[in-house]
Amino acid sequence: MQVPFLSFVPQHQLIREEVLAAVARVYDSQWYVLGESVTDFEQQFAAYCNVSHAVGVANGLDALHLSLKALDIKPGDEVIVPSNTYIATWLAVSYVGATVVPVEPNPTTYNLDPTQLETAITPRTRVILPVHLYGQACQMADIMDIANRYEINVIEDNAQAQGAICRGQRTGSFGQLNATSFYPGKNLGALGDAGAITTNNADLARKVQVMRNYGSQQKYYNEIIGHNSRLDELQAAVLSVKLKQLDYWTSQRQQIAGLYNQALEGVGDLKLPEIAKECTHVYHLYVVNTQSRDALHKWLQERSIGTLIHYPVPPHLQQAYSHLGFKAGQFPIAEASAKTVLSLPMWPGMTTEHVEYVVRAVKDFFAR
Repeated sequence: MQVPFLSFVPQHQLIREEVLAAVARVYDSQWYVLGESVTDFEQQFAAYCNVSHAVGVANGLDALHLSLKALDIKPGDEVIVPSNTYIATWLAVSYVGATVVPVEPNPTTYNLDPTQLETAITPRTRVILPVHLYGQACQMADIMDIANRYEINVIEDNAQAQGAICRGQRTGSFGQLNATSFYPGKNLGALGDAGAITTNNADLARKVQVMRNYGSQQKYYNEIIGHNSRLDELQAAVLSVKLKQLDYWTSQRQQIAGLYNQALEGVGDLKLPEIAKECTHVYHLYVVNTQSRDALHKWLQERSIGTLIHYPVPPHLQQAYSHLGFKAGQFPIAEASAKTVLSLPMWPGMTTEHVEYVVRAVKDFFAR
């Protein structure tokens, strides 16, 4: 048997005809940028996230970048970011010239640790940027309590956790602005790059709408120096179709995770995903932790089981950030995760047979 790390086949078979019809409508409309499809999806996604506004942009990194610009973050400002995240979170801060201030994750959830936030706050701290990593909702109630106490803005990076919940509230609805990616592999994925910003603040939504479109509300009249970062009509039409299936696909991910959890409990030194109190996990990734990560990765690969490492090098040790002078050992939890985490296959449509094959292979590895 072969078990790919990710397969779109079951999802896309389910919605193939509806997607093709939606694409045909856009094709025939002869309006391909900032038209009805984008407006409709923005309204649908805002409603899904329980916010007042959603603004479609070109990708998730642009969503983070424009969110920071909308809050007027600039050189000299500090932005608290996780030490354990994909580099895009840090890149957005660099784009506005602000200073990244890494904070270590909770080692059980891999997410930003609220108990460490206050020691990182200075008079120059302008934003806390939590990332709902792997699909696990951050402890947003605690983060918001701290942010409100110090009058600091929050921007959620919700790229991996669309539909997750903390204390009954959707991720992507806590911060002043919140960014998400619809890269194809995300839980809600387009057929190419796409992203969005969500907010309950009408003024901030308007600022982002102007920035994404060359700084213009009216064609050829430019209020500010803007960007070209627009969600296109074709991707919006596809996302509208997929959004209707998102909760169904999430339930499948959670069922698959339940099978993994039950079968792999107590196997070797595996550390399985843990869910933070009063939060949910939508399992964008199913990430295990083992001191034998590289050997297990190779073992599964030899048995036609796809796995990935999220992420092998933490941002502070990337060459791109060597100028900041961070050293190995400075963020030990992030560094330990980089050496020990492994993502097992996870996608809607995985069968019980797929899961059982993966589980048998993992058990065989530890039984050697």
